[in-house]
Amino acid sequence: MSDEHGPKREPLSVDGAQARPYQEASSSDSEIAFPGRGDTPPSGSELAQAVLARPEQTPQTGRVDASRRPTVRFAPVEGQPRDKRQRPLRDLRISLTDKCNFRCTYCMPREVFGTDYEFLPHSSLLSFEEIERVARQAVSLGVRKLRLTGGEPLLRRNIEVLIAMLAKLRTPQGEPVELTLTTNGTLLGRKAQSLKEAGLNRVTVSLDALDDARFTQLSDSGVSVSTVLEGIAKAQAVGLSPVKVNMVVRKGLNDDQILPMVEHFKGSGQILRFIEYMDVGTSNGWNLQEVVSGAEIVALIQSRFALEPVAAQYRGEVASRWRFKDGSGEVGVITSVTQPFCGDCSRMRLSPEGRLFLCLFASQGYDVRAQLRSGASDEQLAAYMHGVWTGRQDRYSEIRGEQTTSRDRIEMSYIGG
Repeated sequence: MSDEHGPKREPLSVDGAQARPYQEASSSDSEIAFPGRGDTPPSGSELAQAVLARPEQTPQTGRVDASRRPTVRFAPVEGQPRDKRQRPLRDLRISLTDKCNFRCTYCMPREVFGTDYEFLPHSSLLSFEEIERVARQAVSLGVRKLRLTGGEPLLRRNIEVLIAMLAKLRTPQGEPVELTLTTNGTLLGRKAQSLKEAGLNRVTVSLDALDDARFTQLSDSGVSVSTVLEGIAKAQAVGLSPVKVNMVVRKGLNDDQILPMVEHFKGSGQILRFIEYMDVGTSNGWNLQEVVSGAEIVALIQSRFALEPVAAQYRGEVASRWRFKDGSGEVGVITSVTQPFCGDCSRMRLSPEGRLFLCLFASQGYDVRAQLRSGASDEQLAAYMHGVWTGRQDRYSEIRGEQTTSRDRIEMSYIGG
């Protein structure tokens, strides 16, 4: 297999079948240091000035220990950056808001995110122009996929304007970037057409049960399953396809919905993906005993339907893919807990108010908003982001356990899945 895809990793297997043909690439943990340039700002191919990120205390990230503040190292701005584990930067996930109209128990439990919870004020959010500028520099550094997320991104007013701005971005080779969005589907039926016309390529919809009573319990909302299904159908009809449907599986809560979900979406042209219940944030009361492993999920599906593994389409694809042998579609399994894929992770995350996070389970971010609002040039902004990425060594899921139990983590509702 070519260097573009990296060496093979031990795959998820059930009865000898295999999927996800990648493993972590070997790399040195040594840090490359570059000479400083005092207070002289970089220009062109010059080196970025080292700056200290200033993470503020927020309800989402908790108290910040000043001794653990992340720093941006000197880094060259020519060429695509790779982090300390030789992972390229390919994806930027952009959280547009920390607000959501659901109170899913694994993400925004109502006892924490109640009526008195202080969400970010609109004045703190990055403007569309600022988001576009960060995305543009990310694309110049190698990003090929932009995903809009939240919270619930469709709650962000005039989101179509931002999509139209991002749809105009081109890689250094002149190619368009892939522009996607993750949503709970409640507003998708009424907005799908305008999203497509603005330039959105595809959507992913979260749906954790087909049974209305179970769905209401899990989402803690008054929304019916039919509303979400209508949104999915509308998205497919206007061309936001293939629509991917994500189900977070929790043992004893909705694992009995796995086969009904498979039966519903099999042959629909939509791709159903199952996600292991993860310890994202600190408010969901995560318990390892509630995790249904990817192997268990695949085995359950195989008890009813014949499956065969499908090779990943690109390095960093998060889901192990399985195809129905009768040709009626495929399912995916995302195994962050039982089979971590940190070695292939190519994602940087931008929070609603302008911090860059390097892992879904991170506790600290880099204040790119300060760069945007202090008059930094595009070259300086690109150099800053380059430095953030090249200093990265995150691998939370690989070290999940005693080292991470007491660690503060950002909430998924704040940074997106």
